[in-house]
Amino acid sequence: MRVIRGTLALMAAAAGASGALAQPYPDVARTSQYVPVRDGTRLAVNIYRPARGSAAVDAPLPVIFVFTPYRARFKDEQGKVSETALNDQLALRSLIRAGYVVAVADIRGKGASFGSRRGFQDRTEANDGHDLIQWLAKQSFADGNVGMLGCSYLGGTTLHTASTAPSALKAIFVGATDIDKYAFVRNGGITAQFNTRPDEAPAVDLASIPVDGDADGSQLKAAVAQHDFNTPMAPLWYGMPYRDSVSKLTGNAFWQEAGPYPYLDAIRKSGIATYFWGNWLDEPTSQVILEAANLNGKFLAGAGSHCVTPAGFDFAGEVTRYFDHYLKGVQNGIERAPRATYWVEGLNGKGDYVRSNQLPGMSSMRRAWYLAGGTSGTAKSANDGTLAANPVATGSDKFTVNYDLPPADYFAFWPKPMDEKGLSYTSQALDKPLKLIGYPVIHLGMKADRPDADVFAYLEQVAADGTAEVIAFGRLKLSHRKTAKAPYNVLGMPWHSGLSEDVAPLPVGNQAMLDFALTPISRVIPTGSRLRVTVAGADPRQRNLQDIKQTPPPVLTVLRGGRTGSRIDLPVAP
Repeated sequence: MRVIRGTLALMAAAAGASGALAQPYPDVARTSQYVPVRDGTRLAVNIYRPARGSAAVDAPLPVIFVFTPYRARFKDEQGKVSETALNDQLALRSLIRAGYVVAVADIRGKGASFGSRRGFQDRTEANDGHDLIQWLAKQSFADGNVGMLGCSYLGGTTLHTASTAPSALKAIFVGATDIDKYAFVRNGGITAQFNTRPDEAPAVDLASIPVDGDADGSQLKAAVAQHDFNTPMAPLWYGMPYRDSVSKLTGNAFWQEAGPYPYLDAIRKSGIATYFWGNWLDEPTSQVILEAANLNGKFLAGAGSHCVTPAGFDFAGEVTRYFDHYLKGVQNGIERAPRATYWVEGLNGKGDYVRSNQLPGMSSMRRAWYLAGGTSGTAKSANDGTLAANPVATGSDKFTVNYDLPPADYFAFWPKPMDEKGLSYTSQALDKPLKLIGYPVIHLGMKADRPDADVFAYLEQVAADGTAEVIAFGRLKLSHRKTAKAPYNVLGMPWHSGLSEDVAPLPVGNQAMLDFALTPISRVIPTGSRLRVTVAGADPRQRNLQDIKQTPPPVLTVLRGGRTGSRIDLPVAP
């Protein structure tokens, strides 16, 4: 593992032999049109060609394709035009300058495109992406080589399109998306923040800018009228409690269709190059690492939140060098560069990027910390338990699930400390730094006064001044506790199938061990800080909490000590 200090040093190392990136095309020439896919549905495609002045480059160039549900081109509430391709959050503007054609299309049922969405990232949408890539590769402005990138939903459309193996698609750069839709959206059998927000009103898509040739906007209005038949997203997810549930809205076991893990072999066989990225304060990063592991891809992680450009890193340069190699054939050495580049919070005092040929956590060793009682041997209230580095005496702690939670932010990508809403177990102040890289795994011995309940676990860092932050978290229903062999590489972590035959209530009074991974972590816990584990029965990010809360609230029991006692295994890095 190699530490790279400072932004300029990291940019220089990433540039490698290629040196400074030339940006010979300062201007953009844009056109837009409807393109029919295999079933005749017309999708809105905006094409941005490198230009000098008003003249687009004549020579055929490689194409970068982006497939979005968030409108490729629209007017905001202040009347300002917003264009995905001219924003550099995904390095698209830099790619145009570097000599790439960028094409941004609205998915069917969204933006200015016709049609309706049958389901969230279904195979129809994947095949639409396939057809548009093949169409783009044949245009006069294209040299036949296409790359694709995106983050969040756009990362999902990228991965699903790659699973159809378009012959023109050579490389993808994927951010903040999942490898297993069920294990992400309904992690542990519990839905939470992602993918369950309300669907947008028609006015949102009507703010799209009509394609060239639709001067009066009549085609836009006709397209948006078809969006009324979109499958509603939140009811789709809420209506499928098990991995093998058949959706009443799509008529099939939709979790499997939305995968995308069932299609990994197709991506492997296609030869498409892969690069995955995320940020440590973003829940999808737990899935992004697994994507890189299963598809032998490169990996990048920054310190920030959802789809935020990694700070202190030449993101646009990295994206450009990647596509330069795989689409233009530039021998810049990126394929030989270390596989993983990721931020380690607190490294060298404040934080640094490291570069490694291993994905984060691969060289870490698991060290158990045990949930223990207070000084009297039994925790009487929240914050009274301790987190011990050695095995502890047997005992138990009870708490009543607290549904009186503060409302979460609309996009609550990361939870806030929950120590006052459940049972907490806090360590002594560390006498030396503790470097944690990888996935913590918690093992909770549990009992409940009813057959099923939700269980949430949070790992928190508590500074010497008492300031606390959540650094990892996870969730699991009591009834979903059974583990199974995963159909893809989960790096040795517990995996819960969620199949209806594997889901079973826990008889009242019986005890069970709940084993589940928390979100990955990459940080150095400094001397003087404490670690805290909090166990709760509800989370503010559950959008449907008022619909699913139980009355009276469940009483949960956490078991301590012995073979059925609770512990957390932390990934301690060398």
